[in-house]
Amino acid sequence: MIRVNLLAVKRKKKAKPLPSFVISAVLITVVVGCVLAYLAFYFNSKLRSTKARFDANKAKIAELKEKIREVENFEKLNKTIDDKNKIIEQLRRNQNIPVMMLDEISRNLPKGVWLSNLTVSGSGGSLEGFGFTNSDVVAYVDNLKGSKMLIDIYLQESKQAEVDKIPLYQFKLTFKVAA
Repeated sequence: MIRVNLLAVKRKKKAKPLPSFVISAVLITVVVGCVLAYLAFYFNSKLRSTKARFDANKAKIAELKEKIREVENFEKLNKTIDDKNKIIEQLRRNQNIPVMMLDEISRNLPKGVWLSNLTVSGSGGSLEGFGFTNSDVVAYVDNLKGSKMLIDIYLQESKQAEVDKIPLYQFKLTFKVAA
């Protein structure tokens, strides 16, 4: 006997195998995605470290600029102090000149001659005084001409005058101080 089944039977269809290009395309896409994710992470970390180094360098530059400013201020202060020291040293060197000049003028002063006025300006000066005789005045000028410190001694005037009814010779002379 023949049996006929009129009921529809559901049969499972055999799955068709996936084509190999689809599998390889999916694998390549996954690998490329992983590589791109790694590169993105790598370059982001590099960018963060570069930015941090840049900010650190910026801070260091600002610090170094401040130090340069301090050094420049120190150099200006040092130069000012050096200039002041040079002025002080020059004053110390020139400090003895008036004392030595007065000593030279008074040491060469003969008896019978006295000074009434001494004026010094720069490297030159003038003397005014009195003497009992004209030869005393001439002796004083000659003594000063023999001095090593006073140069260019020039007797400008010598005239007879009367002070308190005493006949005297009034004189004026100019000189220069040898440095």
